[in-house]
Amino acid sequence: MKTSKTLSDRLPALGVLAFCLLGAGLLGWKFFGGPGNPNVVDVTMPPLSDIASAGKQVFDANCAACHGDKANGTDKGPPLVHNIYNPGHHADGSFLMAAKRGVRAHHWPFGNMPAQPQVKDQEIPLIIRYVRELQVANGIVYQPHKM
Repeated sequence: MKTSKTLSDRLPALGVLAFCLLGAGLLGWKFFGGPGNPNVVDVTMPPLSDIASAGKQVFDANCAACHGDKANGTDKGPPLVHNIYNPGHHADGSFLMAAKRGVRAHHWPFGNMPAQPQVKDQEIPLIIRYVRELQVANGIVYQPHKM
């Protein structure tokens, strides 16, 4: 004699199946298609000093295409508002040399950054000030670099 199961008899099995499907969906989303670019970070824009405001203008004209409109990163370049760039790991001189000479890729998968000869020597400190004020406003402060 054949007995047919009612819906209430099948609920535990359906619950397990739903749980497994949800888990598989979350894993797929995480590894294959989560929202946005994982290299882009949320950045809070603080009130800027006059020097940083001038730096923002130079940054927007020369750096934002790769590093994002708030130094938050893009699919072409890393976020500068990131702990990797805290002053204890990348001092101001690192930013100066990157703009003047370019930099070999070493933290991110974007490739080498070319020199930016269109940026004048007197503009680089303005950009650095802008980035540092963004960093501080977003909790990125000096931490000693340990190898």
